[in-house]
Amino acid sequence: MNNPIALGADVGGSHISCSAVHMQQHVIIPESHVSSKLDNQWPAGEIISAWANTIRQVLQKLPPDAVAGIGFAMPGPFDYVKGIALFRGNNKKYESLYGLNVANLLRQELQVPEQFSIRFINDATAFALGEDFMGASRGTSRSLSITLGTGFGSAFLHNSLPVVTGETVPETGAVWHLPYQDGNADDYFSTRGLLHRYEAATGVALPGVKELAALAASDKTAAALFVDFGECLGEFLGPWMKGFGAEILVIGGNISHAFTLFGPSLEKSFQQQQVQARVAVAQWHEEAAIIGSALLADNAFYEKLLPAIAHM
Repeated sequence: MNNPIALGADVGGSHISCSAVHMQQHVIIPESHVSSKLDNQWPAGEIISAWANTIRQVLQKLPPDAVAGIGFAMPGPFDYVKGIALFRGNNKKYESLYGLNVANLLRQELQVPEQFSIRFINDATAFALGEDFMGASRGTSRSLSITLGTGFGSAFLHNSLPVVTGETVPETGAVWHLPYQDGNADDYFSTRGLLHRYEAATGVALPGVKELAALAASDKTAAALFVDFGECLGEFLGPWMKGFGAEILVIGGNISHAFTLFGPSLEKSFQQQQVQARVAVAQWHEEAAIIGSALLADNAFYEKLLPAIAHM
């Protein structure tokens, strides 16, 4: 890269976070970070303006000619190659952007030169790339990274590139939609799944996994739910880990903060299945998606990513 700095942006349901990453030094420039809250039900113009304003604040903290471009870690459905939003239906977020070319709108709003790249990738894949570039899976050949929280994200990497087709991975590398018990994996391995099972067992509705984890030391039901979560996660992922030959499973998302409660049963399940892989909590957590999306500004690397991005 001629310009050593790239921006990475992580788009969530109620916020956008953006930081500058020095690609040669493998560091996030800490003073560059900006995070903004927003309402995903806003009109399209207000959403684009909020995103652009956040990016502009980061750019103002950097030398004007040092930035190669920006990558976005974006939830789906989204046309990641063309930069067109496809949010509609069950998502109930950012629906006002449906059919709009987000890349063109941002370029107009930011008034950046044509050589300033604006690119997009699935958020779970960005997380995996970030951990591979400078996190828990750095130096491995084959990895599976997952995010456990509001939803169940996943990405399989081989030699630092996403694997989205073939017999060793599910289509697009996504596991969330695969059947599990009475529903799909996303229903079970998510915040709502854990909280639903606790409420079904106790009649008590909790606001989040953090509160459920806090109960585990004194509440046998809460503790047992996390043990079950780890066992079931291992049972579900084990065949994919073995089939893909993954050397490591990297776990991020809000539920990963309760790893001490479900990690031992997950690792035991892997041992019983003879899964020869390490299990690690993400080193960068939310920042991993920012790091991974910043990699899109590297033209040579982006060309290697394109075939996979086209299938996301």
